[in-house]
Amino acid sequence: MDASEHLHIVVMGVSGSGKTSLAKLLSEKLGWPYAEADEFHPAENIAKMTAGHPLTDEDRWPWLRKMRDWMTAHTSDGSGSIVTCSALKHSYRDLLREADGRVVFIHVKAPSNVIEERLDHREGHFMPSSLLPSQFATLEELGDDEGGFNIENNTTPADLADRSLVALGLTNGGEGTSR
Repeated sequence: MDASEHLHIVVMGVSGSGKTSLAKLLSEKLGWPYAEADEFHPAENIAKMTAGHPLTDEDRWPWLRKMRDWMTAHTSDGSGSIVTCSALKHSYRDLLREADGRVVFIHVKAPSNVIEERLDHREGHFMPSSLLPSQFATLEELGDDEGGFNIENNTTPADLADRSLVALGLTNGGEGTSR
């Protein structure tokens, strides 16, 4: 199978938008490997965010490269992949699209007050709700030329996953790796 036939799904959006819930369900339904972007952060980035300081682009480049390389490694293994990543800027998404295979973005959206409420009640995560405004300020909307779509998180995670699979053209359970 040609590397261009392998699909990598990047579930993107601000922290608390519902990326992880959607990505885990897609991984279960498709049987594809899944990774959470936070797993790729160096300790310095986590400490910075835990202290309430937003990351700079310089903080993010090595983190994004690790995710791109993880996706490429799965293409080399003969599979697609699913990763969550805020992917707030076009330039970040450009770097992720350098992975071998085809990269598609699913931008999970929800109103800021809903997301803030989720962050305020989320346990075991280093991202404080105080950083949410900086994420919205940094967010560059997904462009028509970027290969992906927006999905409003206004329903159950299972429904979001089903709607995403339809939009991706993967309603057969993902056989064949990609479309």
